Amino acid sequence: MGLVERVIFFMALAVLCVASSTAEVYKVGDDKGWTTLSPIPDYQKWSSTKDFKVGDSIVFEYSPEMHNVVQVNYTDYKNCNAASPIRTFTSGKDTIPIKRKGHFWYICGIPGHCAMGQKVDIRVVPHVTQTPPSTTSSPSAPTPSSGPSPSASTAPAPSPKKSSAVTISKGLFGKFGFLVLAVVAAVAY
Repeated sequence: MGLVERVIFFMALAVLCVASSTAEVYKVGDDKGWTTLSPIPDYQKWSSTKDFKVGDSIVFEYSPEMHNVVQVNYTDYKNCNAASPIRTFTSGKDTIPIKRKGHFWYICGIPGHCAMGQKVDIRVVPHVTQTPPSTTSSPSAPTPSSGPSPSASTAPAPSPKKSSAVTISKGLFGKFGFLVLAVVAAVAY
């Protein structure tokens, strides 16, 4: 195999690797962003249609003169209380990487904005791959999915997810690094 064929082969391999190592970037409120302008986006509905995973990012875009983003605990989220923030963001374009599973609550800390609906609950679930059911199990054997999990009673049932996220490359090299790696591998091979 000649050098050109090897470069093409390894470039194709690199493209496959990049495609399998992607993260999602979610802009809160999609095109409307983080706002109280009428009609105010339904941030709860927006969040419920997303499948947030570790490695993804959420982006809050807003006018920093009019809004901010305050990460709070659940009680402060329910009460629209920004007095004890976990973190406060004020840039107008805040990108928050999702580093672990769990619940994350954000409100606008400007008085009255949260009460108007400017708050969002980000639920990050572990990424689970589904395996086909075993054909060797007996019919009387209980299955893990035969009943609700202990935490299912405290959390709303998951809804169907739609993604309007931008896909980006992540990992050690990123897209450009995979291209360089492909060329180096082809030459060294």
